[in-house]
Amino acid sequence: MTGIFEGHDAPDTETLVRRVIELIGNARPLPLSSSVRVEKEEVLELLDDALDRLPLELRQARFMLKEREEYLAKVQREADEILDAARVRAERMVQRTEIVREAQHSAQTIVETAKDESRRMRMEAEDYCDQKLAGFQIVLERTAKTVAAGREKLRVTPQPASAEGQMGIGLGPNDPSEPGFFDQDV
Repeated sequence: MTGIFEGHDAPDTETLVRRVIELIGNARPLPLSSSVRVEKEEVLELLDDALDRLPLELRQARFMLKEREEYLAKVQREADEILDAARVRAERMVQRTEIVREAQHSAQTIVETAKDESRRMRMEAEDYCDQKLAGFQIVLERTAKTVAAGREKLRVTPQPASAEGQMGIGLGPNDPSEPGFFDQDV
């Protein structure tokens, strides 16, 4: 069946159905009746054209729906890729943050250990020096006592008279006869 409208400028199915509705709505009522008179052939032809166009429009609509679904799937894939990249980046940032935090903690631990070791070594060095100085002090005190005792002994012990001293020759300032001074070289 050939339609009223053929070619590329033909109205779509919706327009044809609206024309049928308009045709029925504007139909003249029959005298003494509630029925209306409609041109049967014109209505059938419009409906046939609408049915002929319906599968084409359905195919176009299905194609558009398929394109839409493909586009949405593509956009969803891109969104998923962006989210995955963001997750990976966030994980890297968290890992870097954790690595930095661990490094700072390790550095702090190393510094504290080094300070403790330094304090321990300084205290050991001070103890060693104190022990050596105490030993030197004891030796020096003994030496000082020995020197003092020797000097005291020399003051108390009478000096033997030397042969020169008996002759009356004075030896000057190093004269051993002078009390309180002793020169072992004489």
